[in-house]
Amino acid sequence: MADAPKSKDLVVFDILRASKCAGCGEELSKGSLLFMESERPLCLSCADLDHLVYLSRGDAALTRRAKKHSILSAVVVRFSRARGRYERQGILVEEPALERAEEECLADAQKRAAKQERDKVRRAAADRDLNVQMADAILRLFPGCPPQEAQAIAAHTAVRGSGRVGRTSAGRWLDPEALTAAVVAAIRHTHTSYDRLLMTGLNRMDARHSVRDAIDRVIERWRSP
Repeated sequence: MADAPKSKDLVVFDILRASKCAGCGEELSKGSLLFMESERPLCLSCADLDHLVYLSRGDAALTRRAKKHSILSAVVVRFSRARGRYERQGILVEEPALERAEEECLADAQKRAAKQERDKVRRAAADRDLNVQMADAILRLFPGCPPQEAQAIAAHTAVRGSGRVGRTSAGRWLDPEALTAAVVAAIRHTHTSYDRLLMTGLNRMDARHSVRDAIDRVIERWRSP
């Protein structure tokens, strides 16, 4: 087993391959939960955790409240081979704590839903403002760029959670270098044969080199009013 994640919580593992409890000798199949105690794998029964119930991740409010009300709890993790790290899957909590948490969440569900809707509207408004500001900034840098293309570039690069240039701090501050990078990327895909070259099997750097002159020509044209 890979190194366990450092945590102040008790950690239980959702195992990816069969194991055996060092306490009772029970065979633990893939997908079973086990607890490591002094390098010894234990089933939940031998670890005195078998009275806890599993709450999968996904509802932050329910998870937070269930853990708060549970005297004993544990974090359930599973190793992701793709990412090379342990990832949280849920928690184990006492059943009365989960029931109390569910009652509390049900009682204020309407209030939380209203807040989520307000937050959603606020984020959408902020995104629209950023898109407009970014499109205007692109047109100041490249006055020859068709306005609809500037708007499309801004909308694409500023998608929330995309990790694109527009969501970086430089992009949000309308840094000229960040915006130029976004424009170059858009030109590469929409005004050159870059995508078709990739489909032929050409590697990314060679494909970029092949279309550099075409990008420069568009950039030069867009820099002029």
